[in-house]
Amino acid sequence: MNYVIKNGTVVNEGAAERRDLYVCNGCFVENPSRLRDAAVYDAEGCYILPGVIDTHVHFRDPGFPEKADFGTESRAALAGGVTSVIDMPNTDPQTTSLKTLEAKERMAAARSRVNYAFMVGASNDNADELLSLPTDRYAAIKLFLGSSTGNMLVSRRETLDRLFGECKKLIVAHCEDESIIQANLRNYRLEYAGTTQETAALHPKIRNTEACFVSTYKAVERARKYGTRLHIAHLSTATELSLLSNRPLAEKHVTAEVSPNHLWFDDRDYAAQGNLIKCNPSIKSNDDRMALWSGLADGLIDTIATDHAPHSLASKQKPYFDAPGGIPSVQHSLQMMLEPLFSPASEADRPELLRTWLPLIVEKMCHNPALLFGISRRGFIRPGCYADFVVVEPGEALVTPESLLYKCGWSPLTGSTFHTRIRKVFLNGMPAEQSSPMPLAFNR
Repeated sequence: MNYVIKNGTVVNEGAAERRDLYVCNGCFVENPSRLRDAAVYDAEGCYILPGVIDTHVHFRDPGFPEKADFGTESRAALAGGVTSVIDMPNTDPQTTSLKTLEAKERMAAARSRVNYAFMVGASNDNADELLSLPTDRYAAIKLFLGSSTGNMLVSRRETLDRLFGECKKLIVAHCEDESIIQANLRNYRLEYAGTTQETAALHPKIRNTEACFVSTYKAVERARKYGTRLHIAHLSTATELSLLSNRPLAEKHVTAEVSPNHLWFDDRDYAAQGNLIKCNPSIKSNDDRMALWSGLADGLIDTIATDHAPHSLASKQKPYFDAPGGIPSVQHSLQMMLEPLFSPASEADRPELLRTWLPLIVEKMCHNPALLFGISRRGFIRPGCYADFVVVEPGEALVTPESLLYKCGWSPLTGSTFHTRIRKVFLNGMPAEQSSPMPLAFNR
């Protein structure tokens, strides 16, 4: 089926303009004369964005069916305007070899509702296998420099030097210094375990600014020494911004991502949300949060990705020290980023925000993920690109337990009201409910 999308405001490559779109055989085309028997979709009053590419999700499949699976989480992603995802390797079994990568590919082909790809994970002893993998088979190498869910901590200096020195692919690093975290954890356990003060408010004190900065500094120094392409995952502090550059993306060897959660919450929210916003790295101060927003605007931060990380509600309700870190967020990430533009409080500034910030959000959630990871024919509304796009309609949307599509069934956003709605999603040129997802292809 071919489509004409009429009357919408298309936000793409730095501009927001009212124009029609033409979709033929799954791709955008420039010339409407090529269309035959096209269906018309009227997007009057709506904004049309490229489909969001979320390059950092934990769909927990295989191995953790009590938390999530690829079917449920990709359905939630699609409902939020996310059309492509890159899944992380800390599953069970861990994705650290060609064999486990191929098993994940087969699983996603059977279950996914969105386009998909995978990172492969580094460990202390799999450098030989990682460096021999065909680089077009995976999105990046994921390197945990701090322990997190599914502990894949890489701590051997010789392993790190070899990966940074020989890797031909992007390295994505979770940067937290493990020795600092463990020392803080021991101290706070002794002081607070079993008391009424054992709350999630301790989290940014244990996984603190120092732990993030020291680890990120070391990773950046290694990348500069070896000329490695390094991407810092889920930046959480103002101090780390000093390690980054605002040169054009194509000129950078070191890039960075921020999650909507670190832009939305700060340490004042632990009192109400508790372990529901416990994540790694921790959500920190309002000063950090505002600095991250500035980093987006200034070009120091290159991509926005969720680090979607569901856990069962029962596990999150345990005492702080026993509760896991992670927040489910892929269903609402686009609405979270659009809220400052469309909330009633922004009405006076909205024309300027729509002119400047809306294209910037599209750049960080759609264009730059495609460019940075070398994803072929995605992330843009261009002739020849696959027609992945989302139709966003201004209007109130209340987050209720019934509206959540995550398998875990909870969100710290429950009760929040957004002022945009995801009206329609097209995937590979078709309404998403009729489309067949595809594995992502990489152009390098």
